[in-house]
Parts: sequence; C-alpha cells; structure tokens
Amino acid sequence: MRRKVTHILLAWVAALMMVSCSTTSKLAPGETLYTGVKKLSYTTDTVKLEDEIKDKIFTSINVKPNNPLYSPYYRTPFPVGLWVYNNWDRNSKGLKGWLYKKLVSYPVLMSKVRPETRVEMINTLLQDNGYFTSEASYQIHYSDSTHKKGKVSYDVKVREPYRLDTVKYLCDTTTVGLMIDSLARQETYFRTGNRYSLDSLNNVRINIANNLRNLGYYFYRPEYIEYKADSVTNKGHISIQMVEAPNVPAEAHRRYLTNNVIATVEPNAGGGVPDTLVTRNCTLIKMSPVRINNKLIPQNIRSRRGKPFRVGNMDRTQMYLSRTGIFSNIDMQVVPLDSITPDGDGMLDLHVNCTLDSPYEVKFEVQGTSKSNSYIGPALNLGMSHKNLWGGGEQLSGNLAASYEFQTGSGGSKLNSYEFGLDVNLAIPRLLAPRFVDRSRRYLNWTRVGINASILNRPKFFKMLQLGGKFSWEWHANRHSLNEFVPFKLTYNKLLSRTDEFIDAMNANPGIAQSFNDVFIPQMQYNYTYENTFGANTIVWTSSVTEAGNIFAGLWRMCGAKGTMKMIGTPFSQFVKAQAQLVWEHKMGVSSSLVGRVFVGAAHAYGNSDEVPFSEQFYVGGANSIRAFAVRSIGPGSYKSAVDSKYAFYDQTGTFKFETNWEYRFHLFSYFHGALFVDAGNVWLLKEDEYRPGSKLTAKSFFKDMAVGTGLGLRFDMQMIVVRADLGVGLHAPYDTGKSGFYNMTKFKDSLALHIAIGYPF
Repeated sequence: MRRKVTHILLAWVAALMMVSCSTTSKLAPGETLYTGVKKLSYTTDTVKLEDEIKDKIFTSINVKPNNPLYSPYYRTPFPVGLWVYNNWDRNSKGLKGWLYKKLVSYPVLMSKVRPETRVEMINTLLQDNGYFTSEASYQIHYSDSTHKKGKVSYDVKVREPYRLDTVKYLCDTTTVGLMIDSLARQETYFRTGNRYSLDSLNNVRINIANNLRNLGYYFYRPEYIEYKADSVTNKGHISIQMVEAPNVPAEAHRRYLTNNVIATVEPNAGGGVPDTLVTRNCTLIKMSPVRINNKLIPQNIRSRRGKPFRVGNMDRTQMYLSRTGIFSNIDMQVVPLDSITPDGDGMLDLHVNCTLDSPYEVKFEVQGTSKSNSYIGPALNLGMSHKNLWGGGEQLSGNLAASYEFQTGSGGSKLNSYEFGLDVNLAIPRLLAPRFVDRSRRYLNWTRVGINASILNRPKFFKMLQLGGKFSWEWHANRHSLNEFVPFKLTYNKLLSRTDEFIDAMNANPGIAQSFNDVFIPQMQYNYTYENTFGANTIVWTSSVTEAGNIFAGLWRMCGAKGTMKMIGTPFSQFVKAQAQLVWEHKMGVSSSLVGRVFVGAAHAYGNSDEVPFSEQFYVGGANSIRAFAVRSIGPGSYKSAVDSKYAFYDQTGTFKFETNWEYRFHLFSYFHGALFVDAGNVWLLKEDEYRPGSKLTAKSFFKDMAVGTGLGLRFDMQMIVVRADLGVGLHAPYDTGKSGFYNMTKFKDSLALHIAIGYPF
C-alpha cells in the first residue's frame, strides 16, 4: 500500500512538472508577466547622490514579482503558485480545490506595476530634493518575441542639484513675527550652499511652529508659514522668501496661559464615586474605588497655573504618567476659555483623564531545550506580578522557573538533571537614595529589592544550593546615560552533595576545587551604560566595577579577626572585578549594517580568597561569543583539557577575558536576514596555575593564544522576536592541534559549530 501511494505521488509530481512549462498561458492578449527589475543604474559624472535618496528611489521601484527570492531582482526557480494558476481549474472541489486556494499565486502584471508611474515617482523625488535637471527613464526587456514576460531596467541621470542662495525672513515687527525670524535664523538648514530640499523646508516650518507652541502660542501651525522660491535670478541656485499665509486666525498670534489642570482617575471597570482633592499642581478627582497614591499624578503634572501653556509640558506629563505602567489609557484635552487677561493673553484648561489598568499580570512559558552536551528536556517558567502594589506604580513580581533534562546517546537516558529557581522582586519607581545623586526627572528612576533561591543538580557531578539578595538604585543622569549602583548584594553558594568522581577530578586541581567551595559573596557594584547615535553610527558603552568582601574584611579585621574570616561558619569571598564593552553599529543604507564589539574584563581574588568563585569567572565560546567553538571549550590561554575528560567544562574559565566580534548584517527577503561574522578572543589566568600550563596571561603569547573563527548566520527577525542560526567555522585554535601556522584546525568538518539562539548576539 505504501509503495502504491509513493508511485501515485511521484506520478502526480511528474505530471505537474510536465504541465508547468508555461506560466503565462492564461495571460490576456497584450499582457506581460512582470519578472522583476533587471537593474537600477545611476548615470552621473561627479555628482554624488546621497544614500538616503537612493534608498527612497529603490523603495519606489521595489515591486515584488511572483515567487521573489531577493526582491525585486531575483526569483526562486519554482513558481508553484503560477503553475497552479495556469494549469489547475479554479473551480475544482475537494482536496484539489483546497490545494488550489492554498497554493495559487495570481500573476503580477506589467500593467499593474506601471513602470511609467515609478519613473514619475522618481522624478518627483528628485525635484523635491533639488535635482531639477535630473531625470529617470525605464526600459522593458522582454524574454522573447511574444512579449509574455519582461523585466524592467531603470536609469537615473543625476545632474548637479540646485542650492540655497539667500534667505529672506518675514521682517514682521509683531511679537510673533519677530520670534519667527529669530527662530528661523537659528536653523542650520538656512545656510548658503545647502542643497534645496522640500523635506528640509517643511522641517523648518515644523520646528518654528513647535517652538512657538512651547512659548504659549498653542494654536500656531506649520502651514501658517509659506515660502516663495526664485530659481531664475541665479542659475543653479534658489532664493527663499519666508511669508506668512493669508488669513491666519487671530488665536494663532495670541499667547495662552495655563488656567486649571483637572486630573480624573477611573477604575478599569469604569464608574465610581468622585472624590476631589485640590493639590498644588492640579485638582485630582478619584472615581472611588481606585487604588492610587494621592501624590502620584500631581507630581507628574508639568503644566503650572499662570505660566505660558507649553505643549512640551503637556507631552512630558503624558510620558511621565505612561511610564508608571499602571494606566490602560491616558487622554489629554485642552479647553480654551473665553476670558482674556489684561495683557491680552488667553487662558486654557488642561483635562487629564486616566484609566487604571488591571494590576495583575500572569506569565506562563513552556520551552524545550537542547544542548551541545546531548542534554534535552522541558523548561517551565511561571511569573506573577502586581503592577500597582501601593498605588504608586510599585511592582511586585515573583518568578518560578524549573527545567528537567536527560542525556541521550548509546548509554541510555538518566533523568537526574534538574534546576528549580524562585525569585521575588520589588521595584519602586522612585530613587530612594540621597539627594546628592545626580538624576533626571525626565526619565523613570528605580529602587529595586530582590531575593532568589535555586537548586541545581548536575548528573555525576554535584547538587548546589544558591541563595541571594540584592538592593539597587537605577537612574538616568541624562537621555544617554544610565547608572545602576548596587550598595549591597549577597550570594550564598553551598554544595549539597558531590560524587566521588567529581571529588577526584577537583582534587586533581586544587585551584578549581577552591572555586567550588561553600562561600558567601557579599558584593558592591556599579554599572554604567552610555548610548548615543551620530548620523549613521550608534555606540553603546557598558562598564561594570564590582568589589566583594572588602567592607566585611575591614570590619572583621577591626574586630581582631585573623586567618580565614567567616560568616556563620562559612568563609566569604574577597575579590575585585571590572569589565567593559563597546558596541558600534554603522548603518550602510536601509537594509544593511556593520556591527562590532570589543569586550575586556578582569577579576582578582586576594585577602580572604585564593580563587575567584566559579560563577564570577569568565569564559568564551557559544552562541553569543566565539561561535566557531562550543561554550567553555577553549582556554584559559593555550591550555587544553584532555579530550576524554568529562570535567573539561569546569576548568576552562579564567580571570581575564578579551573578545572582539564583527558582523556584516544584511536583509535577504521578507523577515529573513543574513550575517557574515568574524570572532576572536580567549580567557586567561592572571596568576600561574601549575595544573593548567599555558593558561597565564603574557604579552608574548597574547595574540597566539587568540581563538579565531568566522562563519555565516541566518536570522528570522519579526522585531518582537529574533530566531538566529549561526554556523561558525574555526580558523585558529589557541591550543596545540599538531598543525603549524595560523590555520591549525585538524579537519574542516570538526571545525564547524552550529548555534541556534534567540535574539542578536550583541
């Protein structure tokens, strides 16, 4: 029976291929199947067309043909949808009718693409950007004499653009006219020699109107400013004359002051009994029962009674209230009053209407994990949160995570690897810190408190308990800088059990064994992030400095303690750790970019500790590091664990790390993106370890010890989630492979590593 079904399917596929020769059999007379763009070329001598304009031109001609591979230039070789359209009966019933609806693709016709319209769009775009003497044209390339299929070529002849000559302002002596002239003179675009651009002229009008509205002229609009252009007097140049539009309403020239601010808060279900409270910043009306702190809304109101009504203050009020995360809707209405002040100013009331969101949120996730060490299994994550605990936007959240893994292979399965974790966090949207801490009220600042507990079981190795607590402040100094200070963080690691095999392996290297000892880790930490964009370049700098045990050691010494100092019978760790990372991205047009990362970090144990705890040491390899190598499979330095050692995972960490990664990212089609990458780096030890020869950091062997890999990646990017597959190819291993030279991989197939991950690597 199975063989018969197979023969039927093969016969059906063969029949389909035989009738699929034509994808144009149903075209009406005179119609042409559009098969994409053959080329888009620019004819120019010395004039350089900006990338931004080229991107807009490409967008104008980017019409997808049937079965596009790389739109609009390339198509896949199997136009199944067109075959179905041309060879199947659209009125078919049953399975064939269902398949027809699922597979059919209607032909993209040249008459629908209308290349002449595309050329008009390009010419309009050129005109709007000052290229008045430039022009575009097109040509259709038919595949044969029947003109049933055709590609389009577009050619853009680029000539010197027109540039600004002189700019004449309003020269109006009214208050508004003088302000418009003053604001216009500050615009950097109004400089002789700048290329004429309709978008830039519109942006100048918008900037002027926005500035006026922030000075109290609420009803002023960009369209009240017009331009007269003279391109005849000076050939190749345009003189601009600013004028005010006729019939500008009187209220546009009137300044308005803030009168009353009325804020109303309603419960999620609506209704309620009004409870009015008059505060310094607003009149607060709570539709009881609502759970909200009386200070929350007034402290976020930026408009002030008797002051000029500024649109920026209204926008900031909405932003400040939105960032609390407790409202499902915030509606702001401006109501003009009939009264006029003795100075001729108008009055406006501001109504702020807020609707509370449901404070409870539940998250449940089920995941499947598959690791390179042959472990697979399910993972569960259950989270619950209250977004408005005390009515001031305080967030209380709890998260329970559990995973269970078993090892596959010829040795059978053993269900003994699991991990359970629980963490509880309280986030307060205020900085409960000394006033001397420099903070910006434009951004939400947080005080966070959290506790966590987890049990980790690793088969044939150990079972570990970890307890921890943390208190931190997070604040913005400005829109580019984010600070986090952790004045206190305490972690407790305890091995609940260990196997004889693990004990024997650890005894073989006392340094590694010490990093697994039961220990308290009392820490203080400062993290800093800087992010900024300069044209096509974006940089993100992150750095962190951590100290552990120093304050405790000082207190213990003051009390006369000697030797190894302990807390509740357990030693505490003492070390310092610093790390920094720079990520740079350069946009290369709309759909491609070059991204680079450099990371450096160091940790040093001293005083009460001989070794940095294992959880605080550095490692390389894996999906977000050097992708040609597995996690913790290289280092430290040129050290290489025995190939058959199942404990190699634990001795390939270090106290110094350097890594650099470079990626060229580009768009393929639809949601799919590609990447070409090069990774290099390693970890080292800052002090000698006789059990791991070649592991110490030295200037002489630094570059030789660098692991290097390259590869390519495929990303499915839906913005909300990114699924990534990276195939790494090893170029240079830092350890002795038996081969000399830079490329020292023993076999090409053994140098490959495939990583599947969520999100971009950096």
